[in-house]
Amino acid sequence: MLNRLWILFAQSVTILMAAWFTVATLKPSWISNMQMSSMVESVTLREGTYDNSEISPGSYHEAVKKSMPAVVNIFTSKENKKPKTRKEHGNKSADPLFKFFFGDQPPDAEPSSSLGSGVIVSPEGIILTNYHVISDADEIDVALSDGRKVKAKIIGGDPETDIAVLKIDAKQLPTAITLGKVESIHVGDVVLAIGNPFGVGQTVTSGIISAVGRDHVGINTFENFIQTDAAINPGNSGGALVDTRGHLIGINTAIYSNNGGSMGIGFAIPINLAKQVMESILNNGSVTRGWIGVEPQNLSMELLESLGLPKNTEGVLLSGVLEGGPAARGGVKPGDLLVAVNGSSTKDVRQLLNQIAQIGPGNEATLKILRKDKELELNVQTGKRPTPKTNN
Repeated sequence: MLNRLWILFAQSVTILMAAWFTVATLKPSWISNMQMSSMVESVTLREGTYDNSEISPGSYHEAVKKSMPAVVNIFTSKENKKPKTRKEHGNKSADPLFKFFFGDQPPDAEPSSSLGSGVIVSPEGIILTNYHVISDADEIDVALSDGRKVKAKIIGGDPETDIAVLKIDAKQLPTAITLGKVESIHVGDVVLAIGNPFGVGQTVTSGIISAVGRDHVGINTFENFIQTDAAINPGNSGGALVDTRGHLIGINTAIYSNNGGSMGIGFAIPINLAKQVMESILNNGSVTRGWIGVEPQNLSMELLESLGLPKNTEGVLLSGVLEGGPAARGGVKPGDLLVAVNGSSTKDVRQLLNQIAQIGPGNEATLKILRKDKELELNVQTGKRPTPKTNN
């Protein structure tokens, strides 16, 4: 009797083992699902409860919500005048990816090309952007945040600060952005960069203000940048740099990069300078600055030694003076060392340019000059700074 029971038990175990081996070999997922089911039964999950109107702690959503609708994409859809071969167009039109992104294109038309970004700063449709964004475009279109596309008119531009002013006419424009005050920002403040990088659509990046009053960067003639580590990529140019209130504090203009992408060093034109240029363009059609007609040169140790001046001497060497220009008429001569303008010391060429530009044409500037160990004060009536030549 015991032998029969043992044989029956051994056969049953053998059959079960064979069945398990068969299932494990042919259908291993069945065993995994069985094991997973047993594991899930023993896991307890806690899920948070959310109010749809609740904002995450530390979020900048409200600032973005206020400012983002005023940021636009600037692009051109002008037909390419360069003749295109049938083979080139044939290859593109046969490409399903090209059709997916651009649709069926007319034979002589190019897809819309994104130029950069801009910011609506008034209900009348005035847009601030960078001069370099629109300088080479014959026709400009603007894509609003609600998806509408409208034509834009160039009111004017200033290549020396890289600011341009556009105007659009459209019904029910997005709310214009609120202008901030540069005096209220500090190094370490959180800022948001809003634009259309690479033409992918509106994008927001965050960072801090790394520095203010940055000059000697070599980007523009007149520089006074806000530096930030908020990511600014191609296509962000002309977009908004806003504070955590959603107020516009700068126009994103350039990055320092070895590879074309953001490396944490971006520059924005402060809103006070951009506003000043914009108002001048709107009122006068251009920006007028003072000019005295000199060729200034920064002092170096070698130059100081050759002039026999102390090493701590500060000023700008006037290596050239335009004949018949404002400075020449005021008695300035080549070789003079200019050390102050209207009582404010002059340390380098860039500072001199700013000092004279801010005086404006037709006004008198008092120049403090060193000439052969003699100190002179010369009164010079400033002229109008000539319009810079561009490659357009």
